[in-house]
Order: sequence, then C-alpha cells, then structure tokens
Amino acid sequence: MPAPGVRFAHVAFDLDGTLIDSRHDLASSVNHVLRTMKLAELDPETLYGYVGEGARVLVERALGPSRRARFDEGVALFMEYYGEHLLDATRPYPGMVELLDALAERGVALSVLTNKPIALSRTILDGLGLTARFVGIVGGDSLPTRKPDPAGLDELRRLTDTPRERTLLVGDSGIDVATARAGGVAFCGVSWGLSPGALLAAAPERVVDDASEILALVAG
Repeated sequence: MPAPGVRFAHVAFDLDGTLIDSRHDLASSVNHVLRTMKLAELDPETLYGYVGEGARVLVERALGPSRRARFDEGVALFMEYYGEHLLDATRPYPGMVELLDALAERGVALSVLTNKPIALSRTILDGLGLTARFVGIVGGDSLPTRKPDPAGLDELRRLTDTPRERTLLVGDSGIDVATARAGGVAFCGVSWGLSPGALLAAAPERVVDDASEILALVAG
C-alpha cells in the first residue's frame, strides 16, 4: 500500500536507456556482427538510435534492407555475442538504484516493461542485483505483442492491481510515449536515454533530467 500522498501506486520502467546504460555493450555487439559478416562497422551514435524495438530490429536496421537475406544470420551472431558480453560495461544510470529504493520505501510497486528479450533482461537485472526490486518484468517476447502495444503494460497493471490513473510509465523513447498513450497511463521521459531527439519528437507531457525528479513526481 503506497504511503499517504503518493500520486502513483505503480511505476513501470523501460530498461535500455532508462534504468540501465547498455549502449556500449549493444553497439559493440552489433559491430561484432558487422565485422564477422565482413561489413563496415557503424558509428555507435548511429546504433544508439536503432535501439528500442528489440534485438532483431536493432540488427536489421544495422544491416539495412538490402541485406534482408542475411538478417537471420546477423541476429544469431548478435544473440550469441551479446549474451556473453551484456554486462561488460552495462550499469544502472546514476541515481536509479537510489530512486528504486526510495519508491519501494513509499510502498510503490515497481516493474519493468522492455522490448529486450525476457531472458536477456533478467540476466542483466540479476547481474546488477536489481531483479528482486520488481513485482513483474515483461520482455519483448513475453507476450504475442510488444511495445507500443499496451498489452505488456496491461499485464503489469494486472500483476500490481493498479488502475490506469495511478500508473506511471518511465521511458526514453517515442515508443515508450506511444505505449503510455495506448495504455491510458501517465508518462515521464528521461533526457539521458539512447535517442533524446526521438523522445522529444513524440511530444511527451514531461521529461526529467535527474532521477530525483521522478521521485518528486511520484511522491506528489
């Protein structure tokens, strides 16, 4: 039960670009695929803009439509390499662990909603010691659909028994904005994510620059 005065009883977090800074490991893994396939590597900043719709879309975007016949090969190479290197440099963003603890102290239910495959998501959260903080984790392959379809958000609301008006989704992308709107919940964007321009282009109702601002928003 949330403490008196708490505005949101449930906060769902996106993973990559919101809770965790995984950009180095993701970009390194994609460039490993390109090297292995004898293709030119891509600038990491370019690759960051490809993140958000799952591993397959990330690899397909890096390969480009002219290499459609090699998509399956590329995805397999990515999954094998990334699975071994997903915690090389990936860490929680500054202030996020403290935010999770502060929200939990106020009785707020916490969850993760990501388009990253569930097995990879859990491996990262386990490795960072964060899994136990979340009531539920929905990955890109947990359900038949993924963000921006609101089914995952609805599932997390069911698990936490939270109405729409008391649920907040925190994310770093236009996909997250669209998910919140489709699910009828409030949204808070973070400016430190993988593609800030795409986030702002989606015209979110609010964007914060520091984790402490999320606590202020939730605590009312």
